[in-house]
Amino acid sequence: MNFLILGFLTGLSLILAIGAQNIFVIEQGLKKQHIFLVCLICSISDLILIFLGIFLFEYFKSFFSNFVELIFNILLLVFLVYFIISKLRINYSDLKINFENNKISLNNIIIKTLGFTYFNPHVYSDTVFFLGNFSKNFLINQKIYFGIGASSSSFLFFFFLGYMSKYLSKYLLNQKAWKAINLFIILFMSSLAIYVLLEIINKLD
Repeated sequence: MNFLILGFLTGLSLILAIGAQNIFVIEQGLKKQHIFLVCLICSISDLILIFLGIFLFEYFKSFFSNFVELIFNILLLVFLVYFIISKLRINYSDLKINFENNKISLNNIIIKTLGFTYFNPHVYSDTVFFLGNFSKNFLINQKIYFGIGASSSSFLFFFFLGYMSKYLSKYLLNQKAWKAINLFIILFMSSLAIYVLLEIINKLD
């Protein structure tokens, strides 16, 4: 159960950011256009990529030497440090949401949602690399719980964002609210960075 919660909190920390994909979901929520489909595509895509990363690292684990595992841990630590620094430097003053209610066809909405998802490089670094790499030493059942937890956070986040956009819009544009969210993310990711650093130190001993 702990791995389920760990996966949920880790996935939520990665996804809680206003990027192009999330703004698109917010806009569709505000316009009340194909909200369920947009949220479903984003959520299922995350689930696929999360488990792809987890099982890719599980498959290649047998090829890892101590040196290779050390390199992956160092890359993981670099990712976490970069992620934390980016959160410290982020500026929400340029946040722009399009409130114009332009009708988009079903085909266009599917293509747009897939584009915002799969042409976003961050989705691969966050799901395939980070979550797969972070869980590489978990037992297989722990990996599954971790993946379910991370995927659940995506489903919860996207559907909440899509259907609550109307009520959350004033908070979504509030810098103080995002600074509070960022503080939680920075603290949680810093604890993961310390965990990874200790793993690296153990490998070097």
